[in-house]
Amino acid sequence: MDYTEAKQRIEQLRAVLWENSRKYYVDNAPTMSDFEYDSLMHELEALESAYPEYVSEDSPTRRVGSDLEDDPSQEGAGFAKYPHKYPMLSLANTYSIGEVEEFAQRAVKALDTQFTYCCELKFDGTAICLTYRGGKLFRALTRGDGVVGDDVTENARRIANIPETLSGSGWPEEFEIRGEVLMPYESFDKLNHEREVNEEPLFANPRNAASGSLKLQDPEEVGRRGLMCTLYHIPTGQVAFPTHDAALQAAKDWGLPVSGERRICRDIDEIEAFIAHWDTARKALPFATDGIVIKINEMAFQQQLGYTAKSPRWAVAYKFKAEQACTPILSIDYQVGRTGAVTPVANLEPVFLSGTMVRRATLVNEDQIRSLGIHEGDWVYVEKGGEIIPKITAVEPSKRAPGAVEPVFPRCCPDCGTPLVKPEGEARWFCPNTTGCPTQIKGKILHFLSRKAMNVLAGEATVEQLYKRKLVFSPADLYQLREADLLQLEGWKQRSARRFLQSLSDSRRVPFERVLFAIGIRYVGETTARDLARHFGSLEALKAASREELLAVADVGAVIADSILAYFQVPENLRELDRLREAGLQFSLEKESSRLSDALAGKTVVISGNFSISRDDMKALIEAHGGKNSSSVSGKTAFLLAGAKPGPEKVKKAAELGVEIIDEARFYELVGDHRPMPGNTSGPEETEPTLF
Repeated sequence: MDYTEAKQRIEQLRAVLWENSRKYYVDNAPTMSDFEYDSLMHELEALESAYPEYVSEDSPTRRVGSDLEDDPSQEGAGFAKYPHKYPMLSLANTYSIGEVEEFAQRAVKALDTQFTYCCELKFDGTAICLTYRGGKLFRALTRGDGVVGDDVTENARRIANIPETLSGSGWPEEFEIRGEVLMPYESFDKLNHEREVNEEPLFANPRNAASGSLKLQDPEEVGRRGLMCTLYHIPTGQVAFPTHDAALQAAKDWGLPVSGERRICRDIDEIEAFIAHWDTARKALPFATDGIVIKINEMAFQQQLGYTAKSPRWAVAYKFKAEQACTPILSIDYQVGRTGAVTPVANLEPVFLSGTMVRRATLVNEDQIRSLGIHEGDWVYVEKGGEIIPKITAVEPSKRAPGAVEPVFPRCCPDCGTPLVKPEGEARWFCPNTTGCPTQIKGKILHFLSRKAMNVLAGEATVEQLYKRKLVFSPADLYQLREADLLQLEGWKQRSARRFLQSLSDSRRVPFERVLFAIGIRYVGETTARDLARHFGSLEALKAASREELLAVADVGAVIADSILAYFQVPENLRELDRLREAGLQFSLEKESSRLSDALAGKTVVISGNFSISRDDMKALIEAHGGKNSSSVSGKTAFLLAGAKPGPEKVKKAAELGVEIIDEARFYELVGDHRPMPGNTSGPEETEPTLF
């Protein structure tokens, strides 16, 4: 791999990982298994290590995912946000016993004295941080971006096993304790049954259901969901215990829900025995677990080992391999997505796996079929990594029928018949008939209407009806619909027609960044659309941007930049945008609401480190005062805004170029913002990061 190929692959991996991180933490609708996500993360880590010149402080290898919702219309946006006293970091994880052994060997070598390990179950839920003050529950925060979390205290009060008041004695006047909110299988099945009856989308797994439930705006509904909590960490510096295990035992004595399924181990043999036991025993638990967490037990040794940029050196998570079953392929379908990508999907003899009946599994692309060596009618091994999406991992050749042949991947679109194309550097085949392929047309309309985009009250059935009646062939056609058109559709009454039209009318007020996401430029997800909107301010400015100007936007690499440029070269796209503009959609930011001052007018600012607000909010604040954000320090940089633990390379580069380095307090002085600064949330001298 040469430098150009490495840079392109790094950009692709970052885009995919950030998009899937958002789907996991914010949307609670992941489309990638934990194993796939972790594999891509490890690939990115290896590439950044081999090509350090492409390392970025904004890389997902250096920042934890965030469950904060910036969109004011979405769940989570209605919660107050508070900084964590101790940042919540992620855990390094592995699927290899060998890497657990390496972790133990590093600890033995670094500590050079006797110590123990505390081994615990890794719960598959959503992170929570509880603060008790005077023995009473004071605040409950989600993990957020690791520095700032959403205040879900009222919802936490509705979780049955979270005590409002502590019992026993000896608890500090104020302390934090971290853990997970879980949805037991029984509650999960009940919730999904209710949603199925009400024709609502089902949750993919208990983790997604727990996360979505915790961020509901109605605490009474949260109480109905049957959630539970398990706690597993008190940050040191608040309580004086010699070991992690002793701290958890004290928490249990105070009435807090601490898991009793842990063991003190003295060596790697005992660790491996604990892992082997729970790899089988976990299947009898009433809630989901996905691994074992191994921690250095002694608090003093935890502090000695310290932290990397995003995880502690004194802990590692071993993740169980996904459950597997062997079943025959009955047939293979080839599905067309809204971007034209053709995906093969295997229809399977139904098999029970990870609590559900599996009937279909993606084969990803033609290369995947070839690498697996699949033949028609083969028996295959199927896994549900992370209990989300079934995936075929291998073929059982001993069960192959004589004369079985390899499947023939279509060379024409299975929907419209157009010859497929395979762009250079892509693994997938695409249908190029973007304006005439029925599946692509309907997919783009459905995406445009979706909650995260224009938030119009319509789903797949409505889009199918409108398309079949030849009423809608593009998003702009939606704004030409009249009540009489809708009353032609089967099952539609005046009330439903008027609700739909009102929803369309309301969508004209959807902010520009969501409109930009809704129009469906390839590779431009929600986060990228928001960054582009805030950087350029309007669609006209984005359309006029050069490749170099696009690359100046944080997290926009060559792949995304080229896709944006290509989109604006297509005449049909330009005509569609003109029609949407005429329909009254927001094609620019509302300057009067976003511009606070000109204090930073003409200044380019680079940020690095953690702040009392999220990094995205800090970037928005810079733009609101007239400044421009950049991801790299150069001679044109006005100043480097350094929070806690700034990237050493950026600090070094700023010093070399004579670029001023200022802290958060000085920044607020510059822009005339007199907000009270919260207490230090991540300073290495006074506080200690912890994990979720």
